[in-house]
Amino acid sequence: MDERNAELVVKSDRDAIPKKNRDIDLSDQNLLSLLLRLAIPSVIALSINALQQLLNAIFLASLGARAIAAVSLTMPLIVLVAAVGEGIGVGTASFISRHLGAGNALEAGRGASTALTLAAPIGITITIALLINLRSIFVVLGATPSILPMAVDYATILLPGAVMMLLSIVSGFIARAEGNTRFSMWTTLSAFILNAVLDPIFIFLLGLGLRGAALATLLSELAAISFYIAYFAKRLGTVLVRTSQISLRVDRIRQLALIGAPATTTSILTALAGMFLYGAAARFGDEFIAAVGIAARILTIGALPITGFCIGSQAVLGFGWGARDFARVMKVAKFMVSITVAISVAYSAAVIVFARPLVRLFSDNDKVTDIAVSTCIVFHLFFGLYGIQRVVTTMLQAVGRARLSAVVSFARQGYLFIPAVLLFPVISGFSGVLASQAIAELGAGMIALYVMLRQFAELRRGGPAHSARNREGSLS
Repeated sequence: MDERNAELVVKSDRDAIPKKNRDIDLSDQNLLSLLLRLAIPSVIALSINALQQLLNAIFLASLGARAIAAVSLTMPLIVLVAAVGEGIGVGTASFISRHLGAGNALEAGRGASTALTLAAPIGITITIALLINLRSIFVVLGATPSILPMAVDYATILLPGAVMMLLSIVSGFIARAEGNTRFSMWTTLSAFILNAVLDPIFIFLLGLGLRGAALATLLSELAAISFYIAYFAKRLGTVLVRTSQISLRVDRIRQLALIGAPATTTSILTALAGMFLYGAAARFGDEFIAAVGIAARILTIGALPITGFCIGSQAVLGFGWGARDFARVMKVAKFMVSITVAISVAYSAAVIVFARPLVRLFSDNDKVTDIAVSTCIVFHLFFGLYGIQRVVTTMLQAVGRARLSAVVSFARQGYLFIPAVLLFPVISGFSGVLASQAIAELGAGMIALYVMLRQFAELRRGGPAHSARNREGSLS
């Protein structure tokens, strides 16, 4: 069916008129209230995801070190699937919010329906490729003969759920793009509670061990995607997701891919950066690995509320851009910068002042504590700039600036950090490891600040000087 006929089918379908979103009005003029109502559920949902990983680790710890090692080897595979899902989700969310702002809910529905249609075969392809090469992948990742069978058993049960996980991630971005962050939060919470209940039942009561942990996670993913299926079927949001809305037009798919690609690459770069960081620390002994791990965990905890706030607020930026209300876009961005910088500066100051008692929560080893304290302080010296980095990346994704988004988002864990962590430790020892993180944080912050000021100047001039044709193309 060609595009013109597809549009006639949609227009003739009375169900194609989407319902009004019952939860959030993205055009609300009380911006601070709007941002908080969108962002707080996203922060909670992100925190629940982190808590779920911690809970799984607690249950698996009772199965022994080999079980933990087997699950750890599977994590890079899950990170890959999540990165692909995040990329598709970011591109889709940007597409949806901009078209909702432009008053074109039907086109937003086409983007959402098409993204979910593409996500399924992509997830199946990734799953099959991973399952076929599972043993070889684990050997490359360093699995020993005693751990390899356990890792294969765990991943063989878990990976078939990768399609559901990918679809769930994309669905969450769709719900947030139309302002329904609360539904996304409750879905995440419900899946977490189910996983928490099933873990001890499957692992201990039924005696399934590691396989039980994988099965519990699989069923929680099934529950999450079931909630989203009901959400779209009952039309609880603004965007209409239907098979009649699917449109595999090249320019539409290109938009989704170009905007989402930097997000996927950034997630993969983050995983690689972690590998290089621990590899650099490993040269100096186990205590240094442990210390870096503690500092990185504390850094991640501080990043969670900022990341969640930006994810929740992205829809407002995209909506304003789609409505060509550039003054609103700049006002929203300034609100976001004020809040995220305040959080990141306050958190970094608290960590620097209370580094030792914080580290003591994770270690009672005096040598590890001493190393971790200095590591925490250096890691957080320029963390106050992280809020600017996240806001600028989110803003660029929201308005469809794919290339510029890549320049900003790749800096912190990519082209600044990875070369530094490979070079500086060779020159300066462990001090070089610390300097790598500090320099990458500072450099990425300065790049983001420069880009932000340029974007604000452009918005003050009335937005990008596009012709009517280019403007239409940016929203199609």
